[in-house]
Amino acid sequence: MKKSSTVFKVGTRGSKLARIQTQGSLEYLAAWFPSVQFEEVVVSSPGDRDQQTDLRVSPPDFFTRDLDEALAQGRIDMAVHSAKDLPDPVPEGLDWCWLPWKEDPRDVLVFPMGQSADARPESPRVGVSSDRRVVYCQRRFPQGRLMPIRGTIEERLAQLDAGRYDVLIMAAAALVRLGIADRIGEWIPDIDLPPAEGQGALAMTFRAGDAFGMQVRQLLVKAVTFVGAGVGSAGLCTVAGLEAIRQAEVCLHDTLMDPALLDALPPQAQRVDVGKRSGRHGKVQLEINRLLARYARQGLRVVRLKGGDPGLFGRLAEEVETLDTLQLPYRVIPGVSSLTVATTGTGMLLTRRGVSRGFCALTPRAQGGGLEAPDSGARARLPIVLFMAIEVVDSVAADLIRDGLPPETPVCFVFDAGAPEEVLVQSTLGEGGMRLTAEQRQRAGLVIIGEPARYRYRTWGALEGRRVLVTTSAALQDKARQMVVDYGGRPIAFPLIRLSPCSDAAEILKRAPGYDWMVFSSPSAVECATTAVRQAGLDVRRWPRILAAGSGTASALRACCLIPEAMPETQLGAAGMVALARTRIAPGQRVLRLRSDKADGSLAEALRTLGAQVDDVVLYRNEPIRYDRQPDFESVFFASGSAVDAFVGPWGVAGLAGKTVVALGPPTVAALQRHGVAPAVVAPDARVEDAIRALAVHEVAMNTESEFRR
Repeated sequence: MKKSSTVFKVGTRGSKLARIQTQGSLEYLAAWFPSVQFEEVVVSSPGDRDQQTDLRVSPPDFFTRDLDEALAQGRIDMAVHSAKDLPDPVPEGLDWCWLPWKEDPRDVLVFPMGQSADARPESPRVGVSSDRRVVYCQRRFPQGRLMPIRGTIEERLAQLDAGRYDVLIMAAAALVRLGIADRIGEWIPDIDLPPAEGQGALAMTFRAGDAFGMQVRQLLVKAVTFVGAGVGSAGLCTVAGLEAIRQAEVCLHDTLMDPALLDALPPQAQRVDVGKRSGRHGKVQLEINRLLARYARQGLRVVRLKGGDPGLFGRLAEEVETLDTLQLPYRVIPGVSSLTVATTGTGMLLTRRGVSRGFCALTPRAQGGGLEAPDSGARARLPIVLFMAIEVVDSVAADLIRDGLPPETPVCFVFDAGAPEEVLVQSTLGEGGMRLTAEQRQRAGLVIIGEPARYRYRTWGALEGRRVLVTTSAALQDKARQMVVDYGGRPIAFPLIRLSPCSDAAEILKRAPGYDWMVFSSPSAVECATTAVRQAGLDVRRWPRILAAGSGTASALRACCLIPEAMPETQLGAAGMVALARTRIAPGQRVLRLRSDKADGSLAEALRTLGAQVDDVVLYRNEPIRYDRQPDFESVFFASGSAVDAFVGPWGVAGLAGKTVVALGPPTVAALQRHGVAPAVVAPDARVEDAIRALAVHEVAMNTESEFRR
């Protein structure tokens, strides 16, 4: 990678808030890229020098102009901004993304030091700095005098305390980051005053195409998902498509689809109608491309919901090319097309033995909206898709060449289409099946002949299309797979253990109200306990206080509306729980520790040394799941020692040779070490998202190191 300086210079404005925001961001970057040095460079901007212009009429780049120029001139390599300060669009030659460390985006009211809202005069002088806040204040303070205000946060507060204003409206995030959240007098509900876009968020800018800037952004964005909505009925959307819709944070959807699909979106997800209307297709397509890139750069999980199958006359290529240009990750989930519904769904089958061996599908619309006759010449140029032709591909290729197709016509063989094991073999018509292995020649597959065989979706993101074997139990599969997808990887669901509650699980949990504490040391224990509770109809409101092993276990409890009383904040595993128990569990108190048959009794013994009366109970069993063969993968994620044992059992340590091994938690690391395997990545916290994020950081750091050594 050609870097612009030995030390990466990161620009920031000179205010205390701007520097705190930049320094906090550099702490994250330094942790991700320990071999890279970052230097903070203070750069002024017009908004810092001009303290007179009302912000409501200031130019879009009032707070970014000089930083933008420093970037363009190579004096700095990156810049950190408040996201709401970025102009839209950013200057040509620059690129950007939001940073994921955010604060509460709401606005707040701030009163003079020592005063409350009750001391406010009937006609208060209100300091405002945006039209959005003016509209709110006109409703909230109809008798108030609205006055513009300028300066840093500290300078604005000084003006307030000096008596120039009676109340200010400010962003809560600024006060929190400065450590003066105690100045907040009243939080304004976002339903009353919707926050400005980007408020509470930070943004990073860099030169367009800068390799290191692109590498950093791979860790900050999520893959865009193109979903084929099907046609006619929401029921014709695929299961994978519905799953993506349910995880969306923003959905750009077409008009020609069943609107019932939008009911699957989370309540807080943004819905953006980008359906094309007659007479303005071209303009709308450019806007769709812009919105896709914009929302993806903001780090949102974007779903582009397209009617039918997006690859058939859906202009999918144009939208994908926009993301390819910016190296933003994406994936495509095909849909049921109108072609299929209108034929297979009605009985007008396009292939029928003895009647039709195939079909031709094309449009009379030419590029630009004109007409082009579907004559024999147009049909002859169409790509060919052959089914059931792998074994006889050589003779078929020879026939097509004799019929006039050039030998250099591109060909692609597709095996296991859509599966994690999907394989593509590129060839030409003249080569026929020369590049196929003997095993592939015996398999079923498709043969694509023609210009489309040249193209592939590109792989971007921190994981760049890497296949990640997710070995966790079903309780953790969804979260792990979604994180892999977000980082542009290909998750392979491969649970190696099945959690089976013991037959007496319900009877065990019936006794829970008789204890002072319950101890959960894994999300799996929570999953099995709550499953047994639902099946037996037990009342968890009578449960005692709960001690959780860490944030992952606590999250699983909260998902079931159970709030742990105590949880180690730093030290993980049994040691952290015992250290916390010394301060929370009194001698003589009764403790119910719930575990799997694979976990040992050391935690219970340690709690007994503190004087607690501990019942150490096996709630569920880890049963290995057997598979016929090991799939192909580049990385593997283990969340438990039992999963490690279940993998090594059938395939041995050799099955991990050359793979990036990711371990979650000390017991998993210990299990790998017993087998002589040193994990390349160890999660810094006992949560699935931390493990996958650590893998993403590892991959980006390795790529960066490789580029630096060139």
